[in-house]
Parts: sequence; C-alpha cells; structure tokens
Amino acid sequence: MTSSWEQFEELIKAEMRKIYSEIAIDHSMNPRNLGDMENADGFAKVMGSCGDTMEIWLKVRNGNIAQATFMTDGCGTSIASGSMVTELAKGKSIAKVQRIMQQDVLNALGGLPEESVHCALLAADTLKAAIKDYLTYKNEPWKRAYRRKE
Repeated sequence: MTSSWEQFEELIKAEMRKIYSEIAIDHSMNPRNLGDMENADGFAKVMGSCGDTMEIWLKVRNGNIAQATFMTDGCGTSIASGSMVTELAKGKSIAKVQRIMQQDVLNALGGLPEESVHCALLAADTLKAAIKDYLTYKNEPWKRAYRRKE
C-alpha cells in the first residue's frame, strides 16, 4: 500500500522527467563530490549570472585531478552541474580539464532547459577558475601564504 506522500513524490518525479533527463535528476538528487576540501591545491568561488555561487576545490597529483569537490547555494540544476563537472574533471590531466566547457556539462547531463543552461556555464567557469588558482600557486608558491581564507 502506497502512502499519499509516496504518491505525491512519484507525481513530482513524473513532472521532473518531462523537463530533465534521468542523469540530471540523479545528479541533482544524489550529488557526487559535494562538500569542501581541506588543504586543496586549487580553489575558486564564482557567482553566476543568476546570483548563484559555486565553489570548487581541487587536489592535483602528478598533473591530474585526483579529487574535485563543490558546493553551491543554487538550485537543483546548479547542484547537478557542479556534481557533473567534478565527475568530468576527476582523473584527467590539467590540460584536458581546462578544455571542459559549458556544452560538455550540458551533454553529460543530457541537456537542461534553456532557462537553466547558465548553471552549466557557472560550473565550467568555476572549474576553470580553480585550475587557474592551482596554477598560480604551483608557479608562485610563496603567494599561498597570502591566500585569503574563504
């Protein structure tokens, strides 16, 4: 016997499936790599065009992204985009990760509605900013002492 709450939940999921892919729903409801990271090699916090912010932390080993985590104060599509972009980055070289674009995130999520595509851009931009941060401190490690704590 199904409760009225379970019936309501299924109704909501059915409506979501009309708009979002199963992959986007899954990454929104079960985000991967969520949370901050201590002693990150690279970090960025970026505000998107809609006012959402995203933060990405990176651990780099031998020129590859060993670990990537994110946080966002945004909506479900921001969560899905952050989750997906960190999944796309893990295990790849810095050079490959620098080439991850908005369209790569959109493709991996199975698309997003037009009014939400900016979330994929926010994720890609934040990833690029975290890589830039990593490269800055890699090339000039003395600057780490002056890094502002977020």
